[in-house]
Amino acid sequence: MRSWRNVIFVLLAALTAQTAVAQRIPLHQSFDMRVPWTPQPVVVAGKTSLVYELNLGNDAQEPLTLRRIVVTDNQQHVLLDLQGEPLVAAIGRADRAKGGDRLRIAPAMMAVAYLSVPIADARVAHLHHCVVYVDATGHEITLEGAEVMPVALSAKPLGPPLRGGPWVAIYDASWERGHRRVIYATDGSAKVPGRFAIDWIRVGAHGGFAHGKGDKPAQWYGYGADVLAVADAVVASVGEGIAEPATLAEGAARKVPLEDAAGNYVSLDLGDGRFAFYEHLKPGSIKVKPGDPVRTGEVIGQLGFTGESTGPHLHFHVSDANAPLAAEGMPYALSSFRIVGSYATIDDFANGRPWTSQATSTTGEGFPAPLSVVDFGEARVISPIP
Repeated sequence: MRSWRNVIFVLLAALTAQTAVAQRIPLHQSFDMRVPWTPQPVVVAGKTSLVYELNLGNDAQEPLTLRRIVVTDNQQHVLLDLQGEPLVAAIGRADRAKGGDRLRIAPAMMAVAYLSVPIADARVAHLHHCVVYVDATGHEITLEGAEVMPVALSAKPLGPPLRGGPWVAIYDASWERGHRRVIYATDGSAKVPGRFAIDWIRVGAHGGFAHGKGDKPAQWYGYGADVLAVADAVVASVGEGIAEPATLAEGAARKVPLEDAAGNYVSLDLGDGRFAFYEHLKPGSIKVKPGDPVRTGEVIGQLGFTGESTGPHLHFHVSDANAPLAAEGMPYALSSFRIVGSYATIDDFANGRPWTSQATSTTGEGFPAPLSVVDFGEARVISPIP
């Protein structure tokens, strides 16, 4: 009797093993999918979003072709669904592939999806990513993961970095070589310091940014404008000694080393691990030194044309370390400005065409939309702390 029981047990075990083998799920070498920086909400033109990167490294021994990226929240609500041309536009690669070729990721290559995810509630608990791709045999595969918990932004709004106007906010997340898509790895890890950088350029009441041809820095309307402390803070660092090209053509012909890219600059320690950077300042104009306390609205330097710059402007960003390049760009909000108009395209600005004025200017607090034309008002000059 025991022998028959043993036989039955062996047969059942064999059948169970066969069933287990038959039910194995096919596995595939795939993308290493990561979010390298924990996003924080930013309010752009009155709408809250999460602006961050999804890194996709191909660890397979064959090319993988992206088809779709879907971002959901903790309630399974779809926040972002990219496919077709919007997906192509969101992908960046170091080799600067064009068009649909961006979606075909070769072995050992990494693509970066530059995401801007709209959210209704800044308290989103977590984000979940789903990537659909096709392998070399034509099989469509779905990969899920890269869970990330956004961090709430609690910092107070900053004061204006300039006074008066009109100033145009030069930035756009879609520009292939814009600040948003320039990655630096100067300290052994990749960083995006300019994730939320704006280049501020003064424009005329009816468009244009310079007197005459604008081939000399001093001909630009904003050249020499006072640059203001955006908060009560302490000067963290100062970079000086960078000369200014005599003409824009001379500047374009120069190869600027990375260590000089920021030109003459000032960094302010805002507290809470945040640093405000003012770059490309005019030679000899910096009025502060490391360790100096400054007050909101205090003049700390003047707008210039030093470092890696295509024309006189103020580059302004906030980051998580006192380093121009080896830091992650952080979101921030500006207060005390008015939106008075905008440019439809960057070409309109570059060609000196008029900007479109708003029938009624709107008071802003947050982050201006790309190519917004802003007036900061006549902020009063505050004397330095004795």
